[in-house]
Amino acid sequence: MNYQESISRLEEASVFGIKPGLERMQKILAVLGNPEKACKMIHITGTNGKGSVAAMITSVLENTNLRVGRFTSPHLIDYTERIYLGGKDISREDFAKAATVVFKAHDELIAAGEEALTEFELLTAIAFWYFRENKADYAVMEVGMGGRFDATNVVMPVVSVITNVAMDHMQYLGNTLQEIAREKAGIIKAGVPVVIAPQESEALAVLQRAAAAKGVRARCVQEKDLQGAKALQPGLLGAYQRENAATAMCAAQVAWTRCRIEKEKMKTVIARGIHRAVWPGRMEILSTEPFLMVDGAHNSNGIHALCTSLEELYPEEKFHFVMGVMADKDYEKMIGELLPIAMDFVTVTPESARALQGETLAEDIRKQGVPAHAITKVAEIPELLTPKEKTIALGSLYFIGELKSVYQNRA
Repeated sequence: MNYQESISRLEEASVFGIKPGLERMQKILAVLGNPEKACKMIHITGTNGKGSVAAMITSVLENTNLRVGRFTSPHLIDYTERIYLGGKDISREDFAKAATVVFKAHDELIAAGEEALTEFELLTAIAFWYFRENKADYAVMEVGMGGRFDATNVVMPVVSVITNVAMDHMQYLGNTLQEIAREKAGIIKAGVPVVIAPQESEALAVLQRAAAAKGVRARCVQEKDLQGAKALQPGLLGAYQRENAATAMCAAQVAWTRCRIEKEKMKTVIARGIHRAVWPGRMEILSTEPFLMVDGAHNSNGIHALCTSLEELYPEEKFHFVMGVMADKDYEKMIGELLPIAMDFVTVTPESARALQGETLAEDIRKQGVPAHAITKVAEIPELLTPKEKTIALGSLYFIGELKSVYQNRA
């Protein structure tokens, strides 16, 4: 099976959608010889900040000369972005090799009358197999959605991490912050320490109760940790990255509690790793003249964090916004966050069955008294930029990936 054939099979599997339960994952991993047990794991869930925290933790671990894997989702341009090891994304050849092994195991299960796996479950199995075969020391595993029934929740990590919990994916996770927090808390396991990023009080109470029920002491990120993160100088733009940096710092400290690393050396390693971390699509500047920044803020909390960062970086400026979102997001609240710093909007329809039509979004914005118009192609965006003003493209990571691809092709 070559790379394109493996992607075709994965996309065919996506028709199975989202299925609760871990039994399918446990069965295929057993056939594969349980690769999820081959290295130390750090498990991350949350609503916002998962990817940035995963990138920072990966960078910190790599600064101790460890061989570190990372599994994240979704990808921006290519599926290979989801699986990273030893300083680079998996090659297409290695992806196809791993997929061939996993699909063979999957076909055996189907032949035996077992239930088919979803696309995300298969991708998770591919990552586990690849990390084992290539002798990863650590793997940083990001939850796809939720936590309790997520395919990654088969791991027994050295530390679990819960980033900011907010309202998102309500059709799957619940209609209140407490319900969503309970799903995220599903990754907490007896005997495994948990690090909890700053939270709304309702979410924090749920997470702390879940930790106590498992007999686990939660390490909650405190103000002193946030102050310490300021001195770390995160390499990623955005005021909210200080919170992510503090969370990554605490996770690294907890993971290394039993390691014989000198305290001062640990500080240096953490600072260097967080400063060097790279995470595409989050306040990433694609062009300086004319100015274009992209950000994958795709819910109201993410938009609020972006606006706070823009106001800090560029005080008293207003921006042209280009926006493409999914129809299941609270886009009216997202628009409300952006209006005070917006000059105008351009809207686009991302390439996804779940996408909100660009014209529908533009119409809602115009109702707020702000100019907005829809375009049909993401490739038109570079021609819309103005030389003296800043443009921010935001929303779905599907849209951000399309736009990054346009710039790669132009280059």
